[in-house]
Amino acid sequence: MNAALPHVSSKVDLQGLVTAISESSAEDSMGNPFSAAQWDVLAPYLQPSVLSAGQVLFAQGTSDRTLYFVESGNLSVHYEDEKARLRMAMVGAGSIVGEGGFFSHRPRSATVQAAVPCRLWALPALRFTELSNRQPAIALGIAMAAGAVLAKRLGNRRRRVAAT
Repeated sequence: MNAALPHVSSKVDLQGLVTAISESSAEDSMGNPFSAAQWDVLAPYLQPSVLSAGQVLFAQGTSDRTLYFVESGNLSVHYEDEKARLRMAMVGAGSIVGEGGFFSHRPRSATVQAAVPCRLWALPALRFTELSNRQPAIALGIAMAAGAVLAKRLGNRRRRVAAT
């Protein structure tokens, strides 16, 4: 039996994230898969995170399956390839990072660092599992949206590095 979600004393406000997703015109934007009511159901599963400029969200090689939704700011994605070259991409508001590890269960393929102050929403793997058990349609919507971003990034040679 799944434990109940802890009581949230104040409603989580995802309006900034929803607006960023809806207004993003970036090639690898997520697209808005949910109604306002569905975002309200998803909200308690997400954890807010604020990064200052230069702060590392996660490093290449670390094992973590958290998926991050970018509400504001820009994140630099970089890694060292087999020839010790640094590759870079930028991910902005309205998109996600961490989708590679989320799907693959493998170590992070790149380091993600805040280029400017950022506001993110984290969906840890355990919370996604809870969401899948309690709200399978919303979990499927997240998986499909994240899969679409991953496919866009892998289909664009310049953006492949952003598949983290």
